[in-house]
Amino acid sequence: MKVAVVHSFYASGQPSGENEAVLDQVRALRAAGHEVRLFAARTDELSRAPLYALRAAARVASGRGRHPLSGLRTYAPDIVHVHNLFPNYGRTWLRGWDGPLVATLHNYRPMCAAATLYREGRECTRCVDGERWAGLRHGCYRSSRTATLPLAWAGRRGAVSDPLLARADRLVVLSALAGRIYRSAGVPTERLRLIPNFVSTPPADEAECGDNGRWVAVARLTAEKGVLELLRRWPEAEPLDIVGDGELMAACRAAAPASVRFLGSLDRSRLRRRLPSWRGLVFSSRVYEGAVPLVCIESLAAGLPVIAFEGSSAAESVRELGTGLVTTWNEPLAPVLREGTAVFPGLRDHCRRSYADHFTEQRWSHRMTALYAELAPEDAACTVC
Repeated sequence: MKVAVVHSFYASGQPSGENEAVLDQVRALRAAGHEVRLFAARTDELSRAPLYALRAAARVASGRGRHPLSGLRTYAPDIVHVHNLFPNYGRTWLRGWDGPLVATLHNYRPMCAAATLYREGRECTRCVDGERWAGLRHGCYRSSRTATLPLAWAGRRGAVSDPLLARADRLVVLSALAGRIYRSAGVPTERLRLIPNFVSTPPADEAECGDNGRWVAVARLTAEKGVLELLRRWPEAEPLDIVGDGELMAACRAAAPASVRFLGSLDRSRLRRRLPSWRGLVFSSRVYEGAVPLVCIESLAAGLPVIAFEGSSAAESVRELGTGLVTTWNEPLAPVLREGTAVFPGLRDHCRRSYADHFTEQRWSHRMTALYAELAPEDAACTVC
């Protein structure tokens, strides 16, 4: 089957799990026997051009601008799979493509300027609930009304009027929570498909094994990731390693008890090798994650149970699969950590089985190929159906 993958890559200065997931999926589709071409717009390259920010704002607001349509027509794929168009691709070109089209909803950009449904320390659904200009009033994108204006204008009619959501034949959501939120915004259930992200199976001979007695939190140090709030509540006696960097690094260091170490950013392969050596992952995100986060899936692959806070996709996954503990921000952490210390060693094999059942590359390829087969022409080559 010929597949065209369309993705606007976020700048490399801000690490993106979405960018990594797209590249992983392109590789997985090829490994499964599909012919795949990636149509990419890369912010790192395009942002060097004069007036880039102004052109990008106009493109977002109007939907007009750079598009892959001519390349798609030349390639003539059986399926077009769109991941992200913001901010480097327009959206009006979607009306000019007549073939089957799938879109993956990695976040909540069609209904939220910040894409996170988060504002001022808590979840926020005011735009989803009908206050179309709330994001502009609060400057939700980059804390700037000017920067938010193009997004607010583009989303003024709500998620169901978003050109990509309106055009796509199927919309892939990455968690049950995201599916519920998009349904609540008016997206028809029959066009939604739940296909979680995957991570490749880690090489067993490269892993650092054994419980080192320390917990780990892996996240960008920004407000919505909740690390600062976690450190303000963290028990003095519990050892914790923080993997990540960001604008709140100084505040996090100031709030951290002496038992906390800051390891900075680790590349993905190094992190995956080290994950089995920690006691458990503490996932502190304050937002409605659009997906079961890659770091949580990587933890399961490593046999590492997870403590997650109520309200996130990670918490729903932990509860559903029994791969750790779920707590709330109102509960003291010390008893939860003591319980984790007692029960997590016995959960390691279960975590690996849960990964094998739900989050492997092979499982993802089977699900995605089945989705493509619903839409592709009958004579499209399909080697893994």
